[in-house]
Amino acid sequence: MRYALRTAALFVAAVALAPFLSPSAAASPAGPDGGAAGAAWAATEDGPQQYPNVFIEWDVPITMSDGTVLKGNVYHPADAAGQPISTPTPTIVNLTPYTKLGSMIADSMISIPWLSDAVLQVARDVDLSGTPFSGITDLTRALGGGLLRNFTVDRQLIKSGYTQVVVDVRGTGFSQGDWDLLRYREQQDTVEVIDWTARQPWSTGDIGMNGVSYSGLNQLQVAAKNPPALKAIFPVVPSRNPFRDLVAPGGAIGVTFMPAWLLAVNGAKLVPDLASAARGQFDMRWLMDRLADPFTFLDALLNVLVTPQIDQLDPKVQALLQADSPFRQSWETDPTRITLPTFVTGGWHDVFVNSQADVYQRIPLPPGKKQLFMGGGYHISNGNESGRPGLPPRMDVLQRAWFDKWLKGIDNGIDEYGPVTLRQQGGGWITSPSFPQPGVEYRRMYLSAAPSGTATSVHDGSLFGAPSPSLDTLTVAPGLTGVCSRDLAQESAGATSIIDGCSKDSRIQELGGLTFTSAPVAEPTTVSGPIAVRLNTVHDATDGYWTVTVNDVAPDGQSSVLSSGQLVSSLRAIDEGRSTRLSNGDYTDPVPDLSLDSRQPVVPGEPTALDISVPGIEAVLQPGHRLRVDVYAGNFPRGLPPMPLLVESGLRPQRLLLDQNQPSFVNLPVRGNPGW
Repeated sequence: MRYALRTAALFVAAVALAPFLSPSAAASPAGPDGGAAGAAWAATEDGPQQYPNVFIEWDVPITMSDGTVLKGNVYHPADAAGQPISTPTPTIVNLTPYTKLGSMIADSMISIPWLSDAVLQVARDVDLSGTPFSGITDLTRALGGGLLRNFTVDRQLIKSGYTQVVVDVRGTGFSQGDWDLLRYREQQDTVEVIDWTARQPWSTGDIGMNGVSYSGLNQLQVAAKNPPALKAIFPVVPSRNPFRDLVAPGGAIGVTFMPAWLLAVNGAKLVPDLASAARGQFDMRWLMDRLADPFTFLDALLNVLVTPQIDQLDPKVQALLQADSPFRQSWETDPTRITLPTFVTGGWHDVFVNSQADVYQRIPLPPGKKQLFMGGGYHISNGNESGRPGLPPRMDVLQRAWFDKWLKGIDNGIDEYGPVTLRQQGGGWITSPSFPQPGVEYRRMYLSAAPSGTATSVHDGSLFGAPSPSLDTLTVAPGLTGVCSRDLAQESAGATSIIDGCSKDSRIQELGGLTFTSAPVAEPTTVSGPIAVRLNTVHDATDGYWTVTVNDVAPDGQSSVLSSGQLVSSLRAIDEGRSTRLSNGDYTDPVPDLSLDSRQPVVPGEPTALDISVPGIEAVLQPGHRLRVDVYAGNFPRGLPPMPLLVESGLRPQRLLLDQNQPSFVNLPVRGNPGW
């Protein structure tokens, strides 16, 4: 209560003083909530703005260099009479496949005072903490965390003196063309939209970009091209490589998120512009383009899931499964080419978690000019832990402060925030100069068949600091316990996270897997960074599919997944240029090539070593807690190998060989004295 009153007092003081603070008087941020600076950022976003209204130009045509016309809505600051101001402003661009229509509907909900107040109040009041459905609270709080303003438009931002442009990407919404889905033509379109925007009389020529998910990927792609007018980006839950993160992580095809997402976007792009039809101005080119390509990429997804032979795969699929193909390369962003201020936000259970910290690390900018913000949520619950006393500022508040700094030159201290702001799983929010945290050291923990007495699973094994001298073979078969798992909650973008017994506790899933559990830690032990798992395996077929999770086990037995990785056995070849190792040769992040060109069918009955990458985590094991590694033969319904590889595996049982001469182990970035 005392802290809440203190935070409220800081907020009130910031509101009162904000109009009088000179740029040089900006407070320095302190801690994850930003202290007085954070309260000032919130006051700036929530208080009265320079202009009272917003004027919208609907479906403005923007012609690309190949003649294709994209449609965009332009949101202008407006005066008391509702007319757009004549003064040029910095401009925020958002390219979306989710249609401007969807953005408009969501914006309308949050722009009607009585409706937005009601929605946000319900979102704040729903609190099912302590019940089996506390995950609902995690989702509803995202509404109060500013995410909707990042996804649609932020009228507070516009009223403060920004113009915002929301454009349907080629082949979606009311834009002409075939949907190019993040490939080269769409990237070129983005560059041309930025150039068009910068040349408009209502723009100062200083452009920022915002948006969530797909729009976040789009921002990273175009930022790597460094168009001159682009000055700053604020990507929310982005990816630098959607193939590795979502389409086929570890070589297994995502069969939960991708089909539903492709159906939704392809369905939405078929909604016609009824307003133009009513005016007698219906775009027949739009109709012909939709008839020519009604179900973009759904055919490729179906093909890879039903075609039994590799040589029978669709050419588009074969191109995706070749690491050096132009198709595959078009989806990958090189963050080392990004030279403009970038604020990356993500979550430890986001579908794109494998990219977010990696993007931050690779951007060649000083900390502060680049920022990393990692919460504990899923794809659709980003920001659910924001905006309340002691917690970080809301997403829209951080976005506003970021653009004010880099587009308007306001010295508000946002460049001194973080630069790495992390939700520690098992702990609270922290700030750090880097990720991984300074002072972590990698150490092996070996998988042993010796019973730990802590798990109910196919086999209850242990984790030790030294390999076990015994020679053991453990068998695990593909199963369906993954339908109750955090992996499914992650793959469903958080939709199934409302069921705590599955998303926050792995004990049901562990009934179908092998478990290996450490002794309880003696003192708080930090795990910070990417994790590598080495498995010595034996197969009865020429292929297999392995999944590993790294878990925090509480004294009461609850087993919470911190992170997970997976690998199709025949795609085990490692891309050494992307991977990282220690001086002793151990991988810290083994990145598989995931290419048919480097595919290596396993020899049945012979030991095969697999190196599995587990996305980086920030966690703290509290005294009395244990670390656990779970091993599964599959990961349905999160993913399935491409059908030709699934046919070769035959869904047969798989075996783990525990041999001190060829040990299986997890390589952990640890700080502290666990006492193992």
